[in-house]
Amino acid sequence: MTTISIELPESVFQSLGKAPDELAKEIKIAAAVKWYELGEISQCKAAEIAGLNRIEFMDVLIRYKVSPFQYTAVELAEEIASLDE
Repeated sequence: MTTISIELPESVFQSLGKAPDELAKEIKIAAAVKWYELGEISQCKAAEIAGLNRIEFMDVLIRYKVSPFQYTAVELAEEIASLDE
């Protein structure tokens, strides 16, 4: 495991009302959600980055209003059409 360090002003923790370790966990989750939303990583990899299992990560996706499905409308239509064949 690799550790990275991010410097933030002390005022950030006070403004958000969060301890540094709590904010670090939220930053990991937010990054994983965004990378998943952009299609850069799989749901499984995003859950791993966030330190969650897939079910927990899917709950987080719903909280962030991100679809747990990485299908475009066209891909979904093609998938549905192939079921009728």
